[in-house]
Amino acid sequence: VVFVFAGSFFIDGDNWTPFVPDNAGEFGRFGASGILRAAGVLFFAFIGFDSVCTLAQETRNPQRDIPIGILTSLSISTVLYMATGLVLTGMVPYLELKGPAPVAYAIDQAGETLAWLAPIIKVGALIGLSSVILTYLLGQPRVLLAMAQDGLLPPFFSSIHHKYGTPWNGCIVTSVSAMLLAGLVPMSVLGAMVSIGTLLAFTIVCISVIVLRHTRPDIARHFRTPWVPVVPLLGCLTCIAQMASLPASTWLRLAIWLGIGLVIYFTYS
Repeated sequence: VVFVFAGSFFIDGDNWTPFVPDNAGEFGRFGASGILRAAGVLFFAFIGFDSVCTLAQETRNPQRDIPIGILTSLSISTVLYMATGLVLTGMVPYLELKGPAPVAYAIDQAGETLAWLAPIIKVGALIGLSSVILTYLLGQPRVLLAMAQDGLLPPFFSSIHHKYGTPWNGCIVTSVSAMLLAGLVPMSVLGAMVSIGTLLAFTIVCISVIVLRHTRPDIARHFRTPWVPVVPLLGCLTCIAQMASLPASTWLRLAIWLGIGLVIYFTYS
């Protein structure tokens, strides 16, 4: 918010022309296909919101609180993402925003006037990244817990700590795995892998809603998707479109991970 407010005074409208650069001759490099690919790659920036769902068992009134928490946080973050993108590309030509810290670069280009903001942005980035990591580490062990309780994973992951009441084995495995992946896998590769995996999971969920609504209408549903099948179909098509825009190497990694998951499912689960 501080960056958007302070940076708005340094916007050069010429930097927004053209607002959508022409395609550079290959799919995914600027143009409409570039927007689609960017949305697919950066989808991981939005997957933290579904972590709220994993905490339903720890919520007093999940039917009311979970939808409010997801929609409210998603709306606020989307507006902030859009505002930050507009201010950032307005301050500096988009071709110059190729480094690992584009916001800090834009502040540096503004000169001494915004020099006071640089340390705030850097500290804020560290705090923001740390909070996101903690959110993921909070949600994933509970996903492993639910899968273990359903028999899809070993009982090791369903163990609850006697004192803290948390799935501590899942927390340890998730933390160590995240540490190794973050240290050994390039961020660009890791971000694309996380995005396509999540998009596939969301696609399966959307299809499952339609199938279960017709095959098992008798199931007690604490959460009901409105306007079925319109909402699930739109969600499914949107996810597939973003997945289709991702590079072939990302699809190959998805196939490998999916194959490993299928082997575990059919040999153990």
